[in-house]
Amino acid sequence: MKKLIHKGFMALALSVSILACKSPKTEEDTSTKKETMVSSKDLSTDFHSHANPGEAVITHLDWEAKVDFDKKIISGIARLSIKKTDKAIKLVLDTKGLNIEKVTLGDQEEPAGFTLGEAHEILGSELTIPINEKTKKVNIYYQTSPKAEALQWLDPVQTAGKKHPFLFTQSQAILARSWIPLQDSPGIRFTYTAKVEVPKGLMALMSAENPQKVNEDGIYRFVMPQPIPAYLMALSVGDLTFESLGDRSGVYAEKPVIKKAVYEFGEMENMLAAAEELYGPYQWGRYDLIVLPPSFPFGGMENPRLTFATPTILAGDRSLTSLVAHELAHSWSGNLVTNANWNDFWLNEGFTVYFENRIMEALYGPSYSEMLAQLSQGDLKNEVNDLMNGPHPEDTKLKLNLTGRNPDDGMTAIAYDKGFFFLKTLENKVGREKWDNFLKEYFTENAFKTMTTESFISYMNENLFEKNGIPVDDKLYQNWIYGEGLPKDFPTVKSERFENVDKQLKKWISGSKASSLQTKDWSTHEWLYFIRQLPKDLKIGQMNQLDKAFKFTASGNSEILAAWFIHVIDNHYKAAYPKMEEFLINVGRRKFLVPVYGEMLKEEGGKEMALDIYKKARPNYHFVSSSTLDEMLGYSPN
Repeated sequence: MKKLIHKGFMALALSVSILACKSPKTEEDTSTKKETMVSSKDLSTDFHSHANPGEAVITHLDWEAKVDFDKKIISGIARLSIKKTDKAIKLVLDTKGLNIEKVTLGDQEEPAGFTLGEAHEILGSELTIPINEKTKKVNIYYQTSPKAEALQWLDPVQTAGKKHPFLFTQSQAILARSWIPLQDSPGIRFTYTAKVEVPKGLMALMSAENPQKVNEDGIYRFVMPQPIPAYLMALSVGDLTFESLGDRSGVYAEKPVIKKAVYEFGEMENMLAAAEELYGPYQWGRYDLIVLPPSFPFGGMENPRLTFATPTILAGDRSLTSLVAHELAHSWSGNLVTNANWNDFWLNEGFTVYFENRIMEALYGPSYSEMLAQLSQGDLKNEVNDLMNGPHPEDTKLKLNLTGRNPDDGMTAIAYDKGFFFLKTLENKVGREKWDNFLKEYFTENAFKTMTTESFISYMNENLFEKNGIPVDDKLYQNWIYGEGLPKDFPTVKSERFENVDKQLKKWISGSKASSLQTKDWSTHEWLYFIRQLPKDLKIGQMNQLDKAFKFTASGNSEILAAWFIHVIDNHYKAAYPKMEEFLINVGRRKFLVPVYGEMLKEEGGKEMALDIYKKARPNYHFVSSSTLDEMLGYSPN
């Protein structure tokens, strides 16, 4: 294996200079933007990319592709416009498992050589292309592997409609390189166009300006005029239909799902208006959402203009739409102002959880947002306890060091929930009015730029503390950002609605029948809190009583099912085993899979049970989920 050479740390800066302008509105504006050169001092080190952006950097992608469901490959041409220094002699790209057929230079397609480095388990292979002083465009002809990690190819039986195949991508964190040769770093932004050919009758969608009807010839064209990093590249192909939800929003889904989705997401326009009222204009044109098949490994993915969402949030009562608020919030925190590398992941997710909480407060009041905050608090304390007793207690810091590791290792509750509570602490320190003014300014001034933890601290010191005459407290950063575990000033959240749940739970523990508890009008969050607070050791009679009264096993709510299955496993409640197996086979969301399989591993004979189910379920999981579970269960697909 070729040794990965660690690049020296460069001076920290707020952004790559090509991102410094406001969002382009037209393709003409985009081409003007591409005239700016990048200086190496404006780039942050990214140990998860082979790219050499200080020498030559991508500014625009023209992508041509044909999707082949039979072979499970994409045949593509990536035409990359670049900017470079005068002395640049090579362009270095990230690839993983790509079959590079040929490389040419410029519009005249002059043949060019290339070298493909040895494959690194996590980073893939660097693609090095010699360039000269005249090179402005590089064209790569290639095919993806049938096992490309970002791509999930679904047979018709794995879809809602059961008639047509389905394809979706998941590029975050560093999987874009498995379907497009790019500089796969969050600190490098580019605009793009695409021409994609798919089987006739199917619809193709991307993180771009999208069609709303099926094209009869199966050829779709896309434009993304705002610059985005590679992890926000997205493609989905399937038997899809579209319904409008308002002037700027709509939902895509398979036909059997669309009506349910339209109802579930009927408040998206209100969410969009609430978000803009808080922190400034939405800068991406439309905000649409696609409901993917259940194998999608995450709750949602914030692909610009087209959020990818799991069908597990289709609860029928709009009770799980805080996930939509979360992905919408990413349109500011993450998509607009982006972590420069994956060590700074909290800058994306901590801000987004905070923003999500504020959107839900604006729409449904403080009592609702307090429930979300207390659930986050519980998740965070559990995560901190697990990490502090594991091999990487340093992963409880907000500022991570993931050198030599998969950036997915940093996608824990620390980035999301510790980040959220740090921002809540800052709000409490300076007051909400000053904090909101600062955040609005932060998103506006740094739009389409990247941010490191250190550059954020510098920006905040100047524009929040010093501007308002508030002393800068370096201990605050040391305790929250660079310190392990939870700081002593960690804020405690108490939800009045959860206090009522506690009262009902105490009544049941004291001997009252479950059917006598006052649970009318409880939200999913209250039920989730109730299940999580149940004693660990329950008798079969108690499990039966709870199930008969509240029908947990028969629930159509995935959040409730996943929480209930923990007790099912702990207490050997075999009546729910068939439903649990069905759930694990059909739902690919990693958030649910890891704790349920993990609980099985704690039980005597549980590993055999887990592996028996996993062997049936694994073909339905995306690589993001299966790679985690393979390691967790000690399973080798070979």
